[in-house]
Amino acid sequence: MITLCGIPLSNYYNKVKLVLLEKGIPFTEEHVKTHSHDEAVLSCSPLGKVPFIKTPRGALCESQVIVEYLEAAYPDTPRLLPADPFQAAKVRELITFVELHLELVVRELYPEAFFGGQVSEGTKKRVARVLPENIAAFKRLAKFGPYLAGDTFTMADCAGWVSLPLVAMTTKAIYGEDFLATAGVDWKPYAKLIGERPHAVKVAADRKADQTRPA
Repeated sequence: MITLCGIPLSNYYNKVKLVLLEKGIPFTEEHVKTHSHDEAVLSCSPLGKVPFIKTPRGALCESQVIVEYLEAAYPDTPRLLPADPFQAAKVRELITFVELHLELVVRELYPEAFFGGQVSEGTKKRVARVLPENIAAFKRLAKFGPYLAGDTFTMADCAGWVSLPLVAMTTKAIYGEDFLATAGVDWKPYAKLIGERPHAVKVAADRKADQTRPA
């Protein structure tokens, strides 16, 4: 049995959780705060980051490593990567753009956007300079047909659904402008489409429930 460790507030935790649910893989959940210094956590995730999973063969960390493992280890469950190597690479390409070139860029703004902290003006200016160019590049790749990679739900959608709204909400909070919408990325109908999938409904409900749990 797989154990998914982390917190439902994490978009990367929810990415892995959605993959597990979509593939019908049995799993349990264990609440683990990010950046824990507990040795039991560090032995599974050396940077103390979430999510990570525990398997009968050992632990794995980093969300993309985890979902790639799940895809390879459970080939008889619904596939989230195309069988064709090139098309599978195109899905991975989209994931890289969503996570590395969009979400990771705006992540530096999260302390002020969501948690009552402050971010330097230098950081804000740098993100405002880099992000529009990255969004334009992403727009060239994303098909929204109606899914990110085309007419089939893939692993890219598990990444896109949990991260694209964060990019929009963060830029709206910091700059008063949804950078995705400004660039012509019509992400809201897409997020609604994915969000109506039964497993996405569960992920969203669990995330909302977790926000009310005692600290």
